[in-house]
This record gives sequence, structure tokens and C-alpha cells, in this order.
Amino acid sequence: MQIIKYPDRSTWQELLKRPSQSLEDMEDKVMAILQDVKLRGDEALQIFSEKFDGVRLENFSVSKSEMQDADALVTDELKEAIKIAYGNIHKFHLHQVDTKESIETMPGVECWRRSVGIEKVGLYIPGGTAPLFSTVLMLAIPAKIVGCREIILCTPPDKTGSIHPAILYTAVVCGITKIYKVGGAQAIAAMAYGTKTIPQVYKIFGPGNQYVTAAKQLVNKVGIAIDLPAGPSELLVIGDDESRPDFIAADLLSQAEHGEDSQVIFVTTDEAYLNLVHFAIDQQIKNLPRKETTEKALENSKLILVKDIEEAIALSNFYAPEHLILQIRDAEMIADKVINAGSVFIGHYSPESAGDYATGTNHTLPTNGFARSYSGVSVDSFVKKISFQKLTREGLQQIGKTIEVMAENEKLSAHKNAVSIRLNNE
Repeated sequence: MQIIKYPDRSTWQELLKRPSQSLEDMEDKVMAILQDVKLRGDEALQIFSEKFDGVRLENFSVSKSEMQDADALVTDELKEAIKIAYGNIHKFHLHQVDTKESIETMPGVECWRRSVGIEKVGLYIPGGTAPLFSTVLMLAIPAKIVGCREIILCTPPDKTGSIHPAILYTAVVCGITKIYKVGGAQAIAAMAYGTKTIPQVYKIFGPGNQYVTAAKQLVNKVGIAIDLPAGPSELLVIGDDESRPDFIAADLLSQAEHGEDSQVIFVTTDEAYLNLVHFAIDQQIKNLPRKETTEKALENSKLILVKDIEEAIALSNFYAPEHLILQIRDAEMIADKVINAGSVFIGHYSPESAGDYATGTNHTLPTNGFARSYSGVSVDSFVKKISFQKLTREGLQQIGKTIEVMAENEKLSAHKNAVSIRLNNE
């Protein structure tokens, strides 16, 4: 990891650059995949599956027997953990559901808004070396809560054409039965355009590598809604002289192991602790099974010394991390100063892993600085908000002159007449 001491604010832009490729760098390659799937459907999916996943599939649908077999392959211990996580995530997201609240803006003029689940949604679940069955919980639970009518799930197969049993088990627990063995940009294309096997959806959810992220952004350009730009994982930790260096090192490594293009940053006001964290990282990484991947990610990562907590928070808000950990004194009070972050973890006993799995909050979060303008996935991500209004005769009489004057001044006579014809019909 790079060590940077007291960087000037004018250097922050370059210092905090993400390692990911820009959309422009990948657009041609990803666009070719999208167009091929759009034109040739399942035939293109077969070719891409053989090329990228190393397996040729005649049928992309996961069968009922495969789902049943998955149950026997998941340990009782993991089933219990999934059950507890499901309960917490369901409880937190159920609390987000809007209740109808009607407002009378003027006598006889009533307005309200209703949340309606998006009819067709697609969930992308990364597989490969780290099958993210926890992401099934994070996406399927809110989709089910709001009543999305059709929920499909795409995830890449292994070289035998199988899906990791924990992903299948978790999907069944969540009530998802339409599961397809397709990964990468081609899965995004299939959900965006539809194929003979895979239905088209109205909105696509889920994290992925840079190709998946690029595919989501490209289909979004042509009218397919997406949750958010969720690319390579990232974490920023702020510590002071009350921090536990071993805790911080463990947190940084927990995100670095996601992938070679992940990025982790430690910001501190104490140089001695910066060195202690650096040493703790060197010690802990020796025992990690994903050591090689983690080391690559650490090449993109930084240890930064700043003059005070105010500057640390300013640097964090500038970076807008996906995950932010505050391992500092008065952490809860300092948390009020956070304005750009996907999810915040407060105190010494709030590891980022807790939010990844089981506290109840959603782990599908904006990366690459998009936390400046995007929220993480929630119940709201799966609904449309439809507004309603109801006017009585008296209500229209109250507000009618206002509408007529505004319409006339915008030179929209028919708008004015739609009110006038009612007011004159006494």
C-alpha cells in the first residue's frame, strides 16, 4: 500500500483516483456483446457462456431438481445463518414501506402518492470465485416485500454448468424460482432485451465486475432502468489514537479480497497508528486464502496521514466511499458530518462485514464516487411512486382561477379551457 503524508487538497483528485477502467475504455467490447445477444438471443448466450465460463449449455434455466439438490448440499450451520440474516434484512426493509398519506392542499383539493412495485425486475448475482449468495437476500427480499410480479435471477455457471448451491438455496428461501445460468455482460443484455429463454425486465439490479457495470450503464442509455452503478468494491476507514490497528487491518483486507480492482483507504491523524496498521496488514495477509487477489487490490490502496479529524472527514466526503468505517472517539457525533457515503459503520465493533451479511441494511451500494448522488438499494429502488389528486366542485372553484391565469400566461389556451368549461357549468 502507498503511504501518503499530509497531502495538499489540490492533490486529492489524483490521489484518490479509482483503479477501474472508464466506460469509454470498455464501451466497444461490451456493446458488441449487448448487440449480439439482442440480435441472436440464446444462440449468442451459448457462445459467450462457452467463451467466458468454459461450458456450453443447451438449457439456461435452473430446474426444480437442481434447486432441490441444492438444499442437501448446504450445511445446517449455513442454513441457520441465512435464516437469521433473512430475518434482519426483511425486518429492516419492511420498515421502509410507505403508508398512504393524503394531504388536502386546499379545501376540496386532495393529493396523495402510492408506491407500486415494478412489474418485472432482474437480479444479477456474481458467482465465480466468490459466489455472493448474500446478494440474493439483499435484492430478493425488498423485491418480494413490494410485490414485484416477476422476479428473475441470473448468475454465472461453473465449468460443469452448475450454480453454487448456496445461491440456489438462498433464492428458494426468498421465493425466487426463475433462475438462469448466465453471467457477465451477456446476462445484462439478456435481461435488458429478452431472449427465447430469459424474459425481458424493466429494471436490473445487482453488483458485478467492470464489464457488468459497463453493460448496465449502456443498457440504461437505451431506456432500461438500473439500480445504480455498482462496480468494484471499496472501503475507507478513519482512525485515531483510540483505534485498534488489528481491527482496521482486518476491515481493509476484508474489502481488498473482493477483487484485484477493489480499493481500500486508511485515513488517520496519528502517524504511529498508520505504521501499526501497515504492520498488521502485513501480518494478517499471510494467512488469507485469497492472498494473491488481495495483494493486487492493495497495490491500488492508500494509507493517508492528515492533520485532524475535520480534514479526514473532508477527504472522505470528497472520495465518497461505498463503505465508510469510523473507528474514532465520538464516532456517532462525527458521523453527522458524513454527506457522501454508501453505508457508514460506527465504532470499534461495527465491521463492514456485518453490513455485508446480516445487520439488515443493504449491501448493494454506489461505488466509484456515485455515493455523491446515489443511495444504496432499498425498498424504494423496487417501486414507482404514482401521484394522485381528487378535486371536488368546490375544490376546483377554490383553485380554478390560479390554474386559468397560469395557463393563459403560458399561452396554453386548452389547458385554461379544461378548467373554465367546468367552472362555467354551474
